[in-house]
Amino acid sequence: MSTGDKTGLGALLTPEESVLALIDHQPFQFANLHSHEPTMVVNNTVGLAEAAKVFDVPTILTTVLEERGGLILPALQEVFPEQKPINRTFINTWQDERVVDAVRATGRRKLILAGLWTEICVAMPAIQAAGEGFEVFVVTDASGGVSKEAHDMAVRRMVQAGVVPITWMAVLGEWQRDWAREKTVAGLAEVQARHGGASGVAFAWETQLLATPAGNAA
Repeated sequence: MSTGDKTGLGALLTPEESVLALIDHQPFQFANLHSHEPTMVVNNTVGLAEAAKVFDVPTILTTVLEERGGLILPALQEVFPEQKPINRTFINTWQDERVVDAVRATGRRKLILAGLWTEICVAMPAIQAAGEGFEVFVVTDASGGVSKEAHDMAVRRMVQAGVVPITWMAVLGEWQRDWAREKTVAGLAEVQARHGGASGVAFAWETQLLATPAGNAA
């Protein structure tokens, strides 16, 4: 079971404590994705990856049998062009020592996961990592299952194991936390504009207003 705080300020994510693993966003998995609109999952996953880069959050890419299941999404690979995804045979990512070693090497305990499918390749590592003392967060709208029921049951099962469900823009909000953190505001605004839909439009407007002196109002 995760050992971190479940309430209070310490329960929220910070960039300094986070490590992100993106699991099996590959053509074979997308071909049988029915819990969400696939284009939405692509959008949210790439947005999450771009945000991790803005906030310097270590990100691990992993695939399963990519020679048969296909290479990772090109748009996702483009965010980390220098990184070769860890290609596994294990269905459970957390049973691959290379993935676990990469996570442990960061020294971070707030593990954020997203992947396909939720009921298998996300639930397995999430439950196991939670049992090994990590604070595990699953980004539910950058993940998906073979059916809505499969996704929903997986999320319920993970919650029972102490895993925290969260959406990709909630992750961004917790990482930013304070608009005075100016170093990441511009990068966050770009991610929101590209991937945030109506929220991105509203965010762009808000940043415009924040940058406009009150005396300039009509």
